[in-house]
Amino acid sequence: MSKNHAVYSKGTKVTRSLTWLFMLFMAILMVFPVVYIVLGSFKTNAELLVGGTNLFPAKFILTNYSEAWTQANFAQYTLNSVILATGVMLLSLVNATMAGYVFSRKEFKGKRLLYGLFIAFMFINVGSISLRPLFELAVKLRMNNSLLSVILISAGGGQATYIFLSRGFVDALPRELDEAAKIDGCSFLQTYRMIILPLLKPVVATIAILSFRQGWNEYIMPLVFTMTNEKLRPLTVGVNMLKNAGDGTAAWHIMFAGATIAIIPMLIVYAFFGRYFMSGIAAGAVKG
Repeated sequence: MSKNHAVYSKGTKVTRSLTWLFMLFMAILMVFPVVYIVLGSFKTNAELLVGGTNLFPAKFILTNYSEAWTQANFAQYTLNSVILATGVMLLSLVNATMAGYVFSRKEFKGKRLLYGLFIAFMFINVGSISLRPLFELAVKLRMNNSLLSVILISAGGGQATYIFLSRGFVDALPRELDEAAKIDGCSFLQTYRMIILPLLKPVVATIAILSFRQGWNEYIMPLVFTMTNEKLRPLTVGVNMLKNAGDGTAAWHIMFAGATIAIIPMLIVYAFFGRYFMSGIAAGAVKG
């Protein structure tokens, strides 16, 4: 028994070591691009164009940030990004939590088929294929000159995943809560608002982070919808335009500085809500 225990213990240590090495490797792959951009934002454009193996700049150039801020109109573009990301987040929260509650508690014709379609779209991404018909629809509705159309379209992007998480969490809540609320005279909507929604905090935090990130990182759609009005451009579009700020060559140093500024808000959001994000993902997925 002791020999078997020693072999099992040794095998467990090897498995843990390999797991940690794999996780470390994946972490380096994900963190390296961010580190490269941040350090590159302090280099000269010539140093970036030459390349080389030196990750750190020969001299830290702080003026890249002031140039990026002024040339990209960051104050206006940041406001646009906040409006876009916040709008997508609020619509996603309301829609996903209400839909998850309905799918969990209500019985209606076509429920399984409809939910099955939602789940199927978790693995299907039509991407830019739907961009033209959506833009033409926005033109016909005269909504192509505002961020509202971008918010409405972007908010529907990750609904399948959000609804899946919401329904999984609501399924784990005892139905006695609904019955007690009904006895007290609460309607279906009041039960959702006063009983169920306060209990969905982990999933709400998860959906809030994912949807805010989705709206903040949206690029192709805002680019198309704001072609005729640069005042509506979000940061993602404005930062990309910075590469044309150079004299005949792409100004990568300015673009990297702008990208560094643009990712700061998302890093702050993850720093404050990261633990809720992980617990919400685990709760919604496992309970679903």
